[in-house]
Amino acid sequence: MIRVALVAPSPALRAGLRALLLSDDRIKIVDERNGWSDSLLEQNEADVVITTSASFASFPDRLVDSPPSAAILLLSDEPLNVRAWTRASRPAWGILPLDSSAEELIAAVYALSEGLIVGSPALMFPSEEETSARGPLTDREAEVLALLAKGLANKQIAAALGISEHTVKFHVSSIYSKLNVTNRTEAVREGLRSGWIAL
Repeated sequence: MIRVALVAPSPALRAGLRALLLSDDRIKIVDERNGWSDSLLEQNEADVVITTSASFASFPDRLVDSPPSAAILLLSDEPLNVRAWTRASRPAWGILPLDSSAEELIAAVYALSEGLIVGSPALMFPSEEETSARGPLTDREAEVLALLAKGLANKQIAAALGISEHTVKFHVSSIYSKLNVTNRTEAVREGLRSGWIAL
């Protein structure tokens, strides 16, 4: 039996995922939540946690330093920063589009339960053409970088953008990875050099 927890903000999405997954009698849904919480991290009931990017954006800091025992499957239509994700989660993880079929979800759950990495190549390895068109930073990451350049702390950035401090830390980690830097000073210097920060 493979135990699965669902973490998604929408009850309808959780119900849809439940219906798709329970078509396989070797999968059991052991938990359903609308967001990450400490209790989810402390419990070891699930083998695989399926979540959406909307839920994962506000994951607790402890997920970076002490990942949950379960593998994580992210459902998102946005390409993944693989290096940042590898730092933020345990080795077994995956990413699939939101419109994945029951067969794709079930196959991913089986693979993740065996400790494998799974995912859509287009989401894991966007083409160079797509990457250059998008640029290395998302719009939100560019906003965070601009506020870093002004010397704002994470709490101040969170207040300015109306997001949680956890989300700011996630964006900062992603910025470091994308710009290949290790601290704020280097990030700001690279942001200025690359034209991400306007003087």
